[in-house]
Amino acid sequence: MRSTLFLIALSSAMLCSFCVYGQDVPAQQGGNVVKLSIGEMFSLADANNSSIKAHSTATLEALEGVKVAKNAYLPNIDISVSASYNGDGTVWDRDFTDIMSAEIPSFGNSFAVEVSQVLYTGGAIKHSIQMSSLASQMAQLNSQKNRSEIHFLIAGNYLELCKICNHQQVLASHIGQVTKVLEQMRVRAREGAALQNDVTRFELLLQNLEYNKVKLDNAREIINTQLNIALGLDEGTVIEPSEICIDSLQDNGDWEQQALNSAYGIRMAGTATRMSQEKLQITKSERLPKIAVYATNSLNGPVTFEIPVLDKNFNYWGFGIGLKYNLGNLYKTGKKIRQEKLAVTRAAQQEQVATEGILLGVKAAQISYREAYVLLKTKEKSVELAQENYNLVNYRYNNGLALVTDLLDASSQSLDARLQEVNARINILYNYYKLQYLSGIL
Repeated sequence: MRSTLFLIALSSAMLCSFCVYGQDVPAQQGGNVVKLSIGEMFSLADANNSSIKAHSTATLEALEGVKVAKNAYLPNIDISVSASYNGDGTVWDRDFTDIMSAEIPSFGNSFAVEVSQVLYTGGAIKHSIQMSSLASQMAQLNSQKNRSEIHFLIAGNYLELCKICNHQQVLASHIGQVTKVLEQMRVRAREGAALQNDVTRFELLLQNLEYNKVKLDNAREIINTQLNIALGLDEGTVIEPSEICIDSLQDNGDWEQQALNSAYGIRMAGTATRMSQEKLQITKSERLPKIAVYATNSLNGPVTFEIPVLDKNFNYWGFGIGLKYNLGNLYKTGKKIRQEKLAVTRAAQQEQVATEGILLGVKAAQISYREAYVLLKTKEKSVELAQENYNLVNYRYNNGLALVTDLLDASSQSLDARLQEVNARINILYNYYKLQYLSGIL
């Protein structure tokens, strides 16, 4: 009878731990339960995550900055209108004698229109626009990088939730198993067929298991809350992970080349290098003259440069071409150019450092990913050996050659082996998503 109880409990625990992602133990009471896959979580995050929204807005802001920079090619049109009250003037000789009053009409007016168009700036406008365009690309890459980070964070929390669910199921089965044994042992103790010390030992074990259950429930609630915030779900929503499988994973075997093409750190470092190069060109343009055409039309009154003053409006217009050159840049810009060249060199070096670091990280993640499959095979073998050990101990127990504690330990080892096997499968998924994240395709 005792052997039968152990076998039933063990079989039930095995079945629960094999169906990893089913949910039997809710983390929160009274919440809305939703079953989500990782892909569905990514879609929810793209639509609702506050950080992703903020970075998307920053990208739109940077795109508007490109349009603003292009405005430098458009003509400037200045219009001024004014009305004034004029007091009378005073005229006297150069030795400040023979003072005479000059009457000036009290009302004065002025209207002027000036149009100017830049013809040549030494490339300053063109490189400023390119600089703004690169800044927009940097904002887009930063937004995509943030999105990838959010996705990786969600994937990590999701897989951790799967592990916790698996632990809860196995622990619940183990608690039920120990409870049954404890009840049976209490009966035997009352009959004098078991020691009270054995009863106390199992009561202590049950208390520890109940405490571990509380810890798992709390850990699940924390992970669940983090996912609710990341996905924009209502507070109290209970997330139930859907079943996932490692059989559909695709290992293209060329993760390093994928990282060179797509990794955000490499692309952002390359964009920073190009921005430094554009800044250098803008600095060089300061040594070149600025040329612009202009046209102006003014209407002023009264005419005050005549004595007596003419109470009339005076209109004049004109157009021309202007050249502006700062001679000080001949001896000032050289130092700035040398500084910007060093900045370009530093940016290129940082790009190389970023590339080497990311490729090293991808290589390490690739090794860990392949190692995870080796670990899975090891854990699968451990399950087989643990089951064989349980069968042997169970046989010895039935023949009076082993204690009930030996049988319970063998059962616990078998359950733990199955738990570690499932965790090894989850670990494969984690390393796979880490590879995607480092390669810039998550």
